[in-house]
Amino acid sequence: MNIEKTKSPAVARSMECGTVIEPGVFRLETRVLPEDAPDGWVLVDIEAVGICGTDYHILEGKHPFLNYPRVIGHELSGRVAESIGPWTAGELVVVNPYLSCNACRACMKGKPNCCSSIEVLGVHRDGGMCSRIAVPQQNLYPATGLTELQAAMVEFLAIGAHAVRRAALSADDRVLVTGAGPIGIGTALFARLSGAEVHLLDMSQTRLAQATEKFGFKNTHLVGTDILSGPLQDGFDVIFDATGNAAAIEAGFPLLAHGSRYVLVSVVKETISFSDPEFHKRETQIIGSRNATREDFETVMSAIRSDRIDTDALCTLTVRLEDLPAKIKELATDREALIKAIVTL
Repeated sequence: MNIEKTKSPAVARSMECGTVIEPGVFRLETRVLPEDAPDGWVLVDIEAVGICGTDYHILEGKHPFLNYPRVIGHELSGRVAESIGPWTAGELVVVNPYLSCNACRACMKGKPNCCSSIEVLGVHRDGGMCSRIAVPQQNLYPATGLTELQAAMVEFLAIGAHAVRRAALSADDRVLVTGAGPIGIGTALFARLSGAEVHLLDMSQTRLAQATEKFGFKNTHLVGTDILSGPLQDGFDVIFDATGNAAAIEAGFPLLAHGSRYVLVSVVKETISFSDPEFHKRETQIIGSRNATREDFETVMSAIRSDRIDTDALCTLTVRLEDLPAKIKELATDREALIKAIVTL
């Protein structure tokens, strides 16, 4: 008697995904674990995810260009799931979350960070707060010498490194960073590495004290004080805005020295206005800074490897993915002393 053996259909494996269902609602959704990646893409098993201000804005319903539900997470470290091309299974990588078209004018000029049709993981498409994600090969960088937590902090630090590179700082520049949150601290750290004299301005004494205690920034100023006094009366050669606040950006213009540069790291929905005569007599440059490029990611990783950036001071706390639904609203509402929370999987 012939007995035919039939193959049982493969059972799809599942994973839990940190998802903002709608403003104010975050939960873990079960989805199918990806087993295949498109040509030119790589499957990455996520190790750690930094929580960004963008993620909190998505939870709060403040992000202007987003469709719900959305799996969040764009500050990602992971391990290559299967050997492919130059990548070896198990290799630790940093994920660049900015997916570019490689065809528009910006991309053709080597500026994929401001691609005209850019898609950011966790914003324009589902992100990496899950067990596995597929990523274009060009968006992976070897995280040699870094830990999983350090690798998850590279992306947010690259924002500041990119802004500093855009500003072309020199050692004789006097710099003011407005906003001492995570992006502002990252910007200040790389501005200091350039040799410039760095000052910080914030409305929170707690954040300023933390910048001094954890990172050694001595030149801190509380909003409302007369910052243009004594040796600072001529203003600042470079100001980096990391506040995300239109009024704060406008308040920065009078603080600019003649022959200065104003780098807008943060973005706001409002219209920014300023006095044109004052702007012209100072011959000020306004520089937009968006996302980061591979060069900036490499700059950050090199600084971490050489201990020029203290990642232990940056990481405020870690939380397991399964514990995040009970924790995320507390994190979102009490961020004054929070620099970086990292989710581990």
